[in-house]
Amino acid sequence: MLLSMITSLSLWAEDVVYLTTAQFRQRIFDYKTDKEWTFKGDKPCVIDFYTTWCGPCKRLAPIMEELSQTYCDQVVFYKADTERERELAYVFGINSIPQVLYIPVEGKPMLLKGLYPKEEIVRIIEEFLLNNEN
Repeated sequence: MLLSMITSLSLWAEDVVYLTTAQFRQRIFDYKTDKEWTFKGDKPCVIDFYTTWCGPCKRLAPIMEELSQTYCDQVVFYKADTERERELAYVFGINSIPQVLYIPVEGKPMLLKGLYPKEEIVRIIEEFLLNNEN
């Protein structure tokens, strides 16, 4: 029983987490109370802003799933549905999708528009989030 619980917890940790506006304010940054960007997390994170009907978003989803498993111990991966989380999309000025927000533990986040190839996303994670220069 304990082994199955541990196994299910480790599988859960590797999955992309669906993020609500309330969870964003609790886990990442509370833009209603804080004036200056202060990241609340202890690991860098990636937030994929998407909608269910978006073709490029559908092509990005399996890449993010794969990378969430590759980097599960180092980076937290989130998805935010811009149609359900309109306030969060408004806060970041999301007017086209997909857009991906890369948040390092220290420093300002970086928001990129469009569908990037997996290799470019890996480079951004390695260099911008994990400070690994090749």
